[in-house]
Amino acid sequence: MRSGMIAQKVGMTRVFSEDGSHIPVTVLKVENCQVVARKTDETDGYTALQVGVGGARVKRVPKPMRGYFAKAKIEPKQRLYEFRVSPEALIDVGAEILVDHFIPGQKVDVAGTSIGKGFAGAMKRHNFSGLRASHGVSVSHRSHGSTGNSQDPGKVWKGKKMAGHMGDARVTTQNLTVVSTDLGKGIILLKGAVPGSKGSYVLISDAVKVDLPETAPFPASIKTTSSEDAVNQPINESDDLGKEVKEPTEVVESGEDNKTNLAAEDTPDSGSADTEAGDEEDGGNEVSS
Repeated sequence: MRSGMIAQKVGMTRVFSEDGSHIPVTVLKVENCQVVARKTDETDGYTALQVGVGGARVKRVPKPMRGYFAKAKIEPKQRLYEFRVSPEALIDVGAEILVDHFIPGQKVDVAGTSIGKGFAGAMKRHNFSGLRASHGVSVSHRSHGSTGNSQDPGKVWKGKKMAGHMGDARVTTQNLTVVSTDLGKGIILLKGAVPGSKGSYVLISDAVKVDLPETAPFPASIKTTSSEDAVNQPINESDDLGKEVKEPTEVVESGEDNKTNLAAEDTPDSGSADTEAGDEEDGGNEVSS
């Protein structure tokens, strides 16, 4: 049994399949989903993973929770939730779970808080047909009708379907199909509707009624630093300046060599002096003729 993920509902859209048919999908955004704590049989009596997602401002986090995140060496998270896992599916604290943890075609269960509808009538809340719309009914066309029996039992049974508060309850939608995932943007597309309003957080886990595909990563799809990531990291100029500048090579010359070089610089070249003298003689001959 693998760990689940926490995602934020962005909204709904549609995608087109290869045969041209459109598929209505719900867009879920996963932002830095990390393991915050581990629960083991030795210390807690059960095995589970506490997962956190998003980022929270430090000043808005209570001091006890600041120490809790500091102990795990993780930045404060916006949402926390605990998923029961098998002992072999435990992950190290601080590991980041990627969206390709769920593969296309896999069945998942999504749990969230449904949209609140306030106080609703029996027709909207329980799909009652209502009373007659014409003859014999006055002012109570949408009422639910009688609610009790006669003198015996003389009460309304518990759980009777009546008008009341609707929505704003935990709802789990089972066996939703994963259409695709985008690793770069951290997006999961699920076929169909997901409980909750836009911007709300939902819990995604493997379907309990369908077997896990063999190609699904186990225990999870964890982010690792590859060699390509290291190459693409920005270069720190201050660190590389010292590496690029080569150490100057010192050339030690003896005093006699220095004197010889200086004398050579001061003494004019004999070949050039002879050439200048020859030019003067040629010029004198031309003038005398």
